[in-house]
Amino acid sequence: MNERRSALKLIAAAAGASALPGLARAQGGAPLKVGFVYVSPIGDAGWTFQHELGRREIVKAFGPKIETRFVESVPEGADAERVIREMAQSGHGLVFATSFGYMNYVERVARAFPKTAFLHATGYKTGKNMGVYNARFYEGRYLNGVIAGYMTKSNVLGYVGAFPIPEVLQGINAFARGARSVNPNAEVRVIWVNSWYDPGKEREAANTLLAQNADIVTHHTDSTAVVQAAEERGKWAFGYHSDMSKYGPKAHLSATTHHWGNFYHQTVEQVLAGNWQPPRLWGGMKDGMVKLAPLGPAVPPEVRAKIEKLEADMVSGALHAFAGPVVDQDGKTRHANGPMSDDALGKMDYFVQGVASRLPKR
Repeated sequence: MNERRSALKLIAAAAGASALPGLARAQGGAPLKVGFVYVSPIGDAGWTFQHELGRREIVKAFGPKIETRFVESVPEGADAERVIREMAQSGHGLVFATSFGYMNYVERVARAFPKTAFLHATGYKTGKNMGVYNARFYEGRYLNGVIAGYMTKSNVLGYVGAFPIPEVLQGINAFARGARSVNPNAEVRVIWVNSWYDPGKEREAANTLLAQNADIVTHHTDSTAVVQAAEERGKWAFGYHSDMSKYGPKAHLSATTHHWGNFYHQTVEQVLAGNWQPPRLWGGMKDGMVKLAPLGPAVPPEVRAKIEKLEADMVSGALHAFAGPVVDQDGKTRHANGPMSDDALGKMDYFVQGVASRLPKR
């Protein structure tokens, strides 16, 4: 754990650290109150479950030094601001808001409570007491795509997406690029469900894609419904966020999984020590924040060997999911040479070659 924790690089915002009430209470012997705001039910797999595992890690690690609280199934709207504000008002010195749509509400509350530390997952706005953190999900997506490219028989790959924002588009495009790197005939079809968590819509979208001849499906949503749909129809799937193999023992080829515990541990350490500064963190495989779940029994030995090599290259930096040329689905070169910059990745608003679906019109 120490090795992985030391690999995380917290890039402090320009603002200097300020003494927070949580620091004073912790130093005075009272526990630091840490709040978590979740967009979906915790369950036993998925986006929120992975954050909950991180919360449980810090509870175990810090014991009586901290007191944690979580609120699950908080919509991305006025309810989010109410929950975040109530946490700050009730003396939480550190608040983690774990969904993209919370961003503006976190920003608003952070301004009103300048001595509370706020961390927002997957967003881009920062402030004197507000940091952001994210994981390079696209790294795992690329490797999932390579597996799919090798294993598809129909050359149609299905993808259930939540919203057409850069974070989701990065994953879809990386998946397509991975697949096409080994199978130029593969194509990705996308259906949007306009929700992070709606098992019914997710299942319906997966079944539609399977009916359109997709023989492998994946998703950027929070439930296990897509994997379950594939299992029921005798097709293959990649889970997301968590290892979802128990929901599709035959279907599950692997998953891109996220691991937040080390970051949460490091953040609590810094707040307790009084030296926290707002981070702008985007960790990946080399940091232990993104991993591949174990490959399923259907994955052939020769594919396993190739993925093991590519995963090592991704960790070392020899392989980048968006190394140029990056060409969009209309044939326009979006990036010519070398790895795409983080700034360009954060502004991604297009599909690459290999994605058959079109983006919704704005």
